[in-house]
Amino acid sequence: MTQHFDLLTIGGGSAGVAASNRAASYGARCLLIEKGRLGGTCVNVGCVPKKIMWNAAQIAHAIEDAPDYGFTVERTGFDWARLKHERDQHVRDLNGHYARYLASNKVEVVQGSARFVAPRTVEVDGRRYSATHVLIATGGHPIVPEVPGANLGITSDGFFDLEQLPRKVAIIGAGYIAAELAGVLHALGSEVTLVLRREQLVMSFDPMLRDNLMEHMRADDIEFLTNSQIKGLQREADGTVTIHCDSGTRAGGFDTVIWAVGRAPNTRALDLNATGLAADQLGFVITDEFQETGVEGIYAVGDVTGRAALTPVAIAAGRRLADRLFGGMKDRRLSYENIPTVMFSHPPVGTVGLTEPQAVLHYGAQAVKVYQARFTPMLHAFTKRKVKTAMKLVVAGPEERVVGCHIIGPGADEMLQGFAVAVQMGATKRDFDDTVAIHPTVSEELVTLRNARPATV
Repeated sequence: MTQHFDLLTIGGGSAGVAASNRAASYGARCLLIEKGRLGGTCVNVGCVPKKIMWNAAQIAHAIEDAPDYGFTVERTGFDWARLKHERDQHVRDLNGHYARYLASNKVEVVQGSARFVAPRTVEVDGRRYSATHVLIATGGHPIVPEVPGANLGITSDGFFDLEQLPRKVAIIGAGYIAAELAGVLHALGSEVTLVLRREQLVMSFDPMLRDNLMEHMRADDIEFLTNSQIKGLQREADGTVTIHCDSGTRAGGFDTVIWAVGRAPNTRALDLNATGLAADQLGFVITDEFQETGVEGIYAVGDVTGRAALTPVAIAAGRRLADRLFGGMKDRRLSYENIPTVMFSHPPVGTVGLTEPQAVLHYGAQAVKVYQARFTPMLHAFTKRKVKTAMKLVVAGPEERVVGCHIIGPGADEMLQGFAVAVQMGATKRDFDDTVAIHPTVSEELVTLRNARPATV
């Protein structure tokens, strides 16, 4: 016998939980299917435990700076195992919170792996479930390349399983995950090498951000091995791992190697062919602006779509879909423009809107101007450890509408949210100038920037 629901969601991560709870609030009968722990990547092996580790790293930096502020402080030790225990307990508490919240909304939860057997019918452990609306929200997983010895490395998921702080670690990758893990591990005491396929990190970010980030990381003695395609990993007699690159370059002595080369969608086990739905060449489910897949009654939200793989994006898209399907809001959808994001590197990076190259491509070089500044914030004005701040406003048109805001430095993660609201509302440079500065802060620089320069191609 097949049980029928109003909404059947495959995946209990940020998108799936948000959509299910919102739909249930409108009276929909909802089923959520999840094979792992509730909360998905963000809660279990992403945002939440990552931010805890970042906070620990920030405390390590504060201890380093404390003597310059008159404190007699010694860093006599760091208990990785204790931090891991407390972090993991916090994650388990969140798993329980998610379960209770779903139950309070009368969302039925089934533990197991779902596969389609018909367009809007799935099977889990021999039992079948159908729905008027089916949402695919299965997220993604870290990629491990097919090279010899690849299993000698771990992924970002495996990072959270580490029982002790690595002595010497190589991180292979150039995205935000690689940058974040490198900063955390270095601050907590590891010797870190980043292995990049090209010259720079985070190529999708504004050039100012990536240039300043790499400068900071090099100043912190993080090593870079650039223009390096990985040929394979090899275990040595002493137990360490050596990385072989196609150029003949070798780097060795690593007790830990972390793959951070991207993520792939969790679609392989779904048997999408049974729905008439085809994923793209990388396995992502293609959707339109309303999260529709092209197959009636089947939708996809979150990382599985390959668009803006961010937790708040997944939550917002899931909730808006539920508003449209069950809340009577027929035009409700998420706009994927001006999505703010923060990279919890050291120092953190905040960005919203168009990069300078993107603005030139969109508006033309003659229509784009740039305001920027680089300075030492007061926090580090007299500390031995110097951490610079850099910020940039990208403006377009005769009214100088702010189309991009990019910040790197202490506090970038917290200050961006408010400025993202201004960018989303269409604020101009004049609006920024007319806002009274809060002094002394880093953020005041964004409303006092002068001396525009023409955009560069």
